Amino acid sequence: MPDLFPGLGAGTGMVILFFLLMALRVPVAFALGLSAIHAMWQIGFGLELAGDLIAAGVTKFSLLAIPFFILAGTLMGTTGIAERMIRFFRVLIGSTPGGMGVVGTVVCLFWGAVSGSGPASVAAIGPMIVKGMEEDGYSRAYAAGLVCTGAALSIVIPPSIGLVIYGVIAETSISQLFIAAIIPGLFMGLMMLATLPFARREGPATSPALDALSPMPHAALPYGRRLWLSFREAFWGLLTPLVILGGIYSGIFTPTEAALVATVYALGVGALAYRTLTLRGLYEALANAAASSAVVMLVVAYAGLFGWVVNVEDLIGSYSGALLGLSGNEWVILLVIMVVLLVAGMFMDPVTVMFISLPIFLPVMREMGWDPAWFGVVVMVNLAIGLFTPPVGINLYVAANVTRLSIERIARGALPFLIASLLGLAAIAALPALSLTLVGMLR
Repeated sequence: MPDLFPGLGAGTGMVILFFLLMALRVPVAFALGLSAIHAMWQIGFGLELAGDLIAAGVTKFSLLAIPFFILAGTLMGTTGIAERMIRFFRVLIGSTPGGMGVVGTVVCLFWGAVSGSGPASVAAIGPMIVKGMEEDGYSRAYAAGLVCTGAALSIVIPPSIGLVIYGVIAETSISQLFIAAIIPGLFMGLMMLATLPFARREGPATSPALDALSPMPHAALPYGRRLWLSFREAFWGLLTPLVILGGIYSGIFTPTEAALVATVYALGVGALAYRTLTLRGLYEALANAAASSAVVMLVVAYAGLFGWVVNVEDLIGSYSGALLGLSGNEWVILLVIMVVLLVAGMFMDPVTVMFISLPIFLPVMREMGWDPAWFGVVVMVNLAIGLFTPPVGINLYVAANVTRLSIERIARGALPFLIASLLGLAAIAALPALSLTLVGMLR
């Protein structure tokens, strides 16, 4: 196999080849694998280890949380748990001015957190929310921008698959990462809500737009009665975060075990409490979860080869040393890291970005004395913003497909949310206490 980049070294050539393959629209997992195998061939040893490295990359106990959290989210949609929770939020908010914007934000953050994928959330719930917000007087582009943003920022809120991946790579407690992300995740949601009063709207301040999500039962009853009935119907779904996060934080089970508990809980609620689980629905949920999990795990598998070359060629030492040499000011270094993550997140999914960049950034984090839990939250918020940052944020393309709007119009609609999110990111980066207060209280 010829050396495609003579004189640059196998490691640097691998990185260049990876981005070239990405530019040629080669799937991310195969771009990782092909560039790594080329580098291993040039090194002259280690190619026979490829199978072992791939197996070692995916046979980590913590990674079991990924397929089970994805399956739990899929089951919550299949069995109607999520729909009942949406109904409750609709009744709770009622006829508040701009209510559909609030409901859209809450639903996007919730659904994205349980599904584990920002783009998948845009595709799944985007059409319903955009339609409802249009009926409530919001522009179609603004509504699409809200969906893009909410679905993206949901990857910060636990249980977050991104934080599981970060915890595995950084060898950091996933429980602490989940705790650290609670306040920042809610804070970013509040930053989204803060843009709603400034949105240009047409039509009355209140409208029946909340009925656009799904038919609302008990519509003729008084508000208090409707609220109680919707709460009773959604009770088992509303209990889900308490079961998952409460079990983790109380030490009853680990985050990986919590993923399995969430799956069994969703099965139990669907089969026994709501009686909406069918064999066909179970098959579809298993098939969808398997397909989504395979995409993530294929990236993880080939990232093991990529990481092996990074270590053998000492790219970590050279690149992190160059980064530390840029400035003696830790805020300048942090700003550079954040810009790199933001730009990378525009082109690649968060899992890929973390496997490529964290081996370089983590030594810098340790050298600077930064808390790994806080740094993990900062990384996730950066990658989330990259998902809807113009001109190439992945969520924008998915939203364009489901709303039939141009990328440019959706990007303009998402601009208020981008500004609010960047301000929120600045606050989270500048105020580590937002992430670490709960961690300190629960240690």
